[in-house]
Amino acid sequence: MPNIKPVSDLRNCNEVLREIAVGEPVYLTKNGRGKYVIIDIDEFEKTRAALRLLSDLSKGEESAKKDGWISFDDVAQRLGLSNG
Repeated sequence: MPNIKPVSDLRNCNEVLREIAVGEPVYLTKNGRGKYVIIDIDEFEKTRAALRLLSDLSKGEESAKKDGWISFDDVAQRLGLSNG
């Protein structure tokens, strides 16, 4: 169940911070609307890494669409993994 708090609860930030756990972000509202999310630093780093990976994969896909795909054998050869 989402942990939702009004932003005014940050006056006592230690209490709010105690409620943060990996996979359990605290959602802060302002004037009854979602405004901020507080997450564990490990969760933040994993999210950033996942976004970077998705961005890189998207760039690779766009490059392949523009310049053409290469075969698995070509990839292996370029990486020095092929026997021939």
